[in-house]
Amino acid sequence: MDKRDYDAIVVGSGPNGLAAAIAMQQSGLSVLLVEGKGSIGGGLRSAELTLPGFVHDVCSAIHPLAVGSPFFKTLPLAQFGLEFIQPDLPVAHPLDNGTAVVLKRSLTGTAELLGADRQNYLDLMEPVVKNWPLIAADVLGPLHYPKHPIAMAQFGLQGLKPAATLAKHFKTAEAQALFGGMAAHAIQPLSNIATAAIGLVLMSAGHLYGWPIPKGGSSSIADALAGYFASIGGKIETGFYVKRLDQLPSAHAVLFDVTPKQLLQIAGYKLSPLYKWQLERYRYGMGVFKVDWAIDGNVPFTAPECSQAGTVHIGGSFEEIALSEKEVWKGQHSEKPYVLLAQQGLFDSSRAPEGKQAVWGYCHVPNGSTKDMTAIIEQQVERFAPGFKDRILARHTMNTEQIEEYNPNYVGGDINGGVIDIGQLFTRPVLRSSPYRTSAKGLYICSSSTPPGGGVHGMCGYYSAKRALKDVFGIKISPL
Repeated sequence: MDKRDYDAIVVGSGPNGLAAAIAMQQSGLSVLLVEGKGSIGGGLRSAELTLPGFVHDVCSAIHPLAVGSPFFKTLPLAQFGLEFIQPDLPVAHPLDNGTAVVLKRSLTGTAELLGADRQNYLDLMEPVVKNWPLIAADVLGPLHYPKHPIAMAQFGLQGLKPAATLAKHFKTAEAQALFGGMAAHAIQPLSNIATAAIGLVLMSAGHLYGWPIPKGGSSSIADALAGYFASIGGKIETGFYVKRLDQLPSAHAVLFDVTPKQLLQIAGYKLSPLYKWQLERYRYGMGVFKVDWAIDGNVPFTAPECSQAGTVHIGGSFEEIALSEKEVWKGQHSEKPYVLLAQQGLFDSSRAPEGKQAVWGYCHVPNGSTKDMTAIIEQQVERFAPGFKDRILARHTMNTEQIEEYNPNYVGGDINGGVIDIGQLFTRPVLRSSPYRTSAKGLYICSSSTPPGGGVHGMCGYYSAKRALKDVFGIKISPL
């Protein structure tokens, strides 16, 4: 090989960019990680968005896939300051009758609370929880022959169903609502094929690893990853916004933690006409409208279980959640949207002054929407927590345009890097023998626009690095 400034450069320091940079550096290469903003992290940043002393997670907040990530688990991140806090309950889902259905760490403990659906829950979830450690690296990766084909097939038989179909596995409205709140993380209609997989993955992650909170804010995950990367010789340069490929130092491989829109802007002139044509047709999904609140005391939920949970799924019945997701998919704004609420301050005292709390929440909206959903979201919270609005001291809102301005990867407010439906599940961003390899020699994509998609798990970055290491450097790394 000819002499270059670096063996590899990674553009973008979200969890996937950090994972890619680490995997490349671990293989003995010289790696430069560049970030356009003044600090690393992508969706892993925390800031005082409302009032002094209130630490809010700007984007991602609760991290079941981070603590259970097959790649992150191989890294000594605790040595670099990362500490996860486990809420008393991973998830609670309030209902209009004043009660709540919950996901507990214990599989059997959750089943016992579901009454007539006790055995139905065990029949569905026991195989997934048992097999998840065997299939996690395959589910969270590109389409390939799995290491455990029988276990993978068992998961696929259920996971490839629409969530609306699998919900009929349950008899009770409570169990259906719990599953609906989980599956709605798919950010698409629950009638779509494979939306059941999202619910199964998140519920099994809760039983195996919990839905933990990073102490001090989500930025602590990025800081730990960056600290480890630097400790093994990696170099990071912030404030380096890449608009064209020729801005970068020379390298044998460049990996982009960006979506197709940015890749076309940066390196389109290097890509083949066919590949560019495919990228231009990549589909982005629904956006989010986000609110951060500084409140006095805690969220006054009617159901006491909600005050023990790090995450609360607000949306009532399965049918109501399914309707709201369908409406948004069609370009409408739901009057009763599914709302994700995180109350990290119940378990992490560093997030707010004593007796106060920093609360995080969002709902799904049409891609590119600029409608202010603040009042609608707050009414949904008030519905299950009367008096919530009276406790608000300050709020900070972000519509889809502001979210994309903050992080260009969130195109139109899409936090998943593109729709993760059956048409883009394994073929994101394009249909190729490797989804990570572009049409230009030495250029790779490692963002959530590649398999397995959105979430703080770093697996897109790991698999992209694995591909580049083999293609460019002839280095094969051991499977996870």
